[in-house]
Amino acid sequence: MTFENTREFAQQLDAKDELKNYREEFIFPQINGKQVIYFTGNSLGLQPKRTKAYVDEVMSDWANLAVEGHFYADKPWWDYQERFSGPLSAIVGAKPSEVTVMNTLTVNLHMLMVSFYRPTAKKYKIICEEKAFPSDQYMFQSQVHFHGLDANDAIVEVKRREGEHNIRLEDILAKIDEVGEELALVLIGGVNYYTGQVFDMKTITAAGQKYGAYVGFDLAHAAGNIKLDLHNWGVDFAAWCSYKYMNSGPGNVSGIFVHEMHHNDTDLPRFAGWWGHNKERRFLMEPKFDPVRGAEGWQVSNLPILSLAPYLASVEMFAEVGMDKLIQKRDLITSYLEFILHEIDAEIEGTEFEIITPSNPEERACQLSVFLHGQGRALFDYLMKNGVITDWREPNVIRLAPVPLYCSFEDMYEFGQILKQGISNKA
Repeated sequence: MTFENTREFAQQLDAKDELKNYREEFIFPQINGKQVIYFTGNSLGLQPKRTKAYVDEVMSDWANLAVEGHFYADKPWWDYQERFSGPLSAIVGAKPSEVTVMNTLTVNLHMLMVSFYRPTAKKYKIICEEKAFPSDQYMFQSQVHFHGLDANDAIVEVKRREGEHNIRLEDILAKIDEVGEELALVLIGGVNYYTGQVFDMKTITAAGQKYGAYVGFDLAHAAGNIKLDLHNWGVDFAAWCSYKYMNSGPGNVSGIFVHEMHHNDTDLPRFAGWWGHNKERRFLMEPKFDPVRGAEGWQVSNLPILSLAPYLASVEMFAEVGMDKLIQKRDLITSYLEFILHEIDAEIEGTEFEIITPSNPEERACQLSVFLHGQGRALFDYLMKNGVITDWREPNVIRLAPVPLYCSFEDMYEFGQILKQGISNKA
């Protein structure tokens, strides 16, 4: 498609957009009396309008049924999480038994590492990407310290080549081969939070498992954003948050995936709790733990229903739309945003925007990270004051996520005009 940097062209794209009506499903903040252009769905998604009804339902059941809501609410609380298995399995490419919801993201990664990071004297190293999200880095450090290991030895980062912004797949595979039989775990972000690079999870999984290592992924920036096929890729485990692309609300519950190959291994270490116990016998209060045969066997405590309600509202919306349509629009709107950035860059002398996200559509999703050469924080502040909510990362990178559920093509055009004005005002 040949793009044009005009409002009329953007409006034509919006008119053809199959998902355009979903924009009306969300509540947008306003700045200066106008609806914002929202680019930070990779940090916190907008609130769906239907969310309130789901939360109100729980509040009403609590008021009218009290403890009996566990069994007699319209959506009984004791099996509330089971409503996620269908839509979540479609979102991440899993079997329904391989997914569940519980806790929060880093807590879940720690819980899963109890099962999937069991270092020995000869097999103890973890491979991760350079500049992983800080919470993952802290988790790795604390895990190896817990096992009495030296982080400088046990944690192996795959680094970017000099002068490059992204990590080459060949370098990840080479590092796996280099560590070889000492490799216990590969744990990488499915999408790098800083650059927006999408990793080849299928190939990485096969490479790590060749050495008898477990392979898992932090899917915080991937779930609800890219096409995942965790079961068929043979991934051992994964976890993700729900508040970015899946719009469940700030700090909300996490989802996990555990491949069915591990479901019947009752000897696999885990930190257990009664909500992971055999569902049919849970209320017999038995002293010996008998885990549910599936991802729900990794649950510990009963679920926070008030937190699950907004998440359920969102995943049911995803089930209506389907990942294929989301990705189709994602690719088009991200390409249009890329075009707009290049156009503004060319129009203003002395300006250089370097998009550090891969240009190959197979290696990116719904995020463009832009290095603002010659610009600084003042430009970011201008954008924010003028109705563009975006994200700043040091030293001078802005992250732009044109989420297909609620961003429009006209948003992309309007953003370009505001960006151009911000640079001109500075000049």
